[in-house]
Amino acid sequence: MSRYIIGVDQSTSGTTVILIDDAGEVVAVRKLAIKRYTPQLGWVEQDATEIWLATRSALRAVIQDARVSPDEIESIGIANQRETIVVWDRHTGEPSGRAIGWQDRRTLEFCEKVDPSDRDRLEDETGMLLLTNSAGPKIEWLLSHDRNVQRGMADGRLICGTVDSWLMWNLSGGKSHVSDHSNASVTMLQDARTLSYSERAIDFFGIPRGVLPALRSSSETLAYTAPEHTFGVEIPITGCAGDQQASMFGVGCIRPGMAKNTYGAGNFTMLNVGDHYQPPSHGTFSPVLWSANGTVTYGVEYMTDDAGSVLDWLRDGLRIIGEAREAESLALQVPDSGGLHFIPSLGQQPTDRRSPAASRAKPGHSGGLLMGLTHQSTRQHIARAALEAIAFQARDALEAIQTSAGISPAVLRVDGAGARNDFLMQFQADILGIPVERPRTVETTAVGAAYLAGLAVGFWDSVAEVEANWRLDKVFEPRLSTDARDELYQKWVDAMGYSSTLNT
Repeated sequence: MSRYIIGVDQSTSGTTVILIDDAGEVVAVRKLAIKRYTPQLGWVEQDATEIWLATRSALRAVIQDARVSPDEIESIGIANQRETIVVWDRHTGEPSGRAIGWQDRRTLEFCEKVDPSDRDRLEDETGMLLLTNSAGPKIEWLLSHDRNVQRGMADGRLICGTVDSWLMWNLSGGKSHVSDHSNASVTMLQDARTLSYSERAIDFFGIPRGVLPALRSSSETLAYTAPEHTFGVEIPITGCAGDQQASMFGVGCIRPGMAKNTYGAGNFTMLNVGDHYQPPSHGTFSPVLWSANGTVTYGVEYMTDDAGSVLDWLRDGLRIIGEAREAESLALQVPDSGGLHFIPSLGQQPTDRRSPAASRAKPGHSGGLLMGLTHQSTRQHIARAALEAIAFQARDALEAIQTSAGISPAVLRVDGAGARNDFLMQFQADILGIPVERPRTVETTAVGAAYLAGLAVGFWDSVAEVEANWRLDKVFEPRLSTDARDELYQKWVDAMGYSSTLNT
């Protein structure tokens, strides 16, 4: 009998489910989109029920598409958009309201008012920066502003968790309320050193202890599917990780010193630092990449909210492209951006002062900027400036990570939808001055979740065997001189009102 693993990637834009064999080859893929709501300036919400039903439908569809028996599926791994919070009734399974998305900034005022000494202690203990992205402040906001949530959590009727918890609770038929260490590491609720909940953080945010999921490793048996969801068969869920950590595993950045950048809705740059926890510094934070077999692997990360969302704006806002891939053909029609500089900050709220880019942003700036427009500016120049800005952000990220960790990676591995863009990947290599490696499949988040699940059930014998499954599609070698790349970057930095870091 053939054997397979399912990997789930529940992202901001939708759910992708893959079925892979023991060679790491993708046998079938099914994707379903989900909606995002912005009811107020800076608010980002999603329908938790839609997230669950899309995931369930995609999971069932991929089994049918591949024409395999559910009995042939060894286990399921789940990766998910991090820090998005769901609150639901433990008895009925009904969400108390929409999920608050990771990009949501309604907690900005709370985060900015926290005493610096409290903030520093929380960040050192949890490894996460006190940002609006973090789940802890979101739960505090709900407890402070929603009486139903206040009462429901106080009497134990309501429970909460990140999207991984919500999915596993539903897939298990309400039997398992769990999360893994990688997801918990960016909630600002987990102690980065002990991997248990931080009593200091839970008390600070005023969260009742009983509402939070149990914490488990990223590669072990976390739950079993209820048979009604998986064609009458109970399938173990044995892998779980935040989407960025799962993609790190999926692109084979398993050894210390390896780095990757994911071009999704945002830019997410990570460096593997091994088993040594390094507290946040220089605008970076320090997530658990994964935990397995009693060992913990830590990382250093830098994130920006807008990358792929910039291309969505070109399509849906400006309507200068019909689909994201058209941005590349437009950019290639001009030799440069024609003096245009774009800052991709489309969140419609002032950036958090503790966020990575904020330390160099113009005071009082709100939203994105397109600078240098003239009568000669065309949609081709705008598309090129937008793509270049995504690459400039990644250089920002890598420089911050190098400063924080004292490690300069020799190669950058990439994934996400934006990694399919050859122009962007070549410009990324040019502006970084190091090779950029793109894998054969850019759906590495779901692949990483599947790898973690497969290791737990012996589908693969070792991490080394998983690493060997990584397949290279193309290497983009840098073509610009050091002076040329620094000049381009500096012009963008200056245009955005950033203080120069090239000569310091």
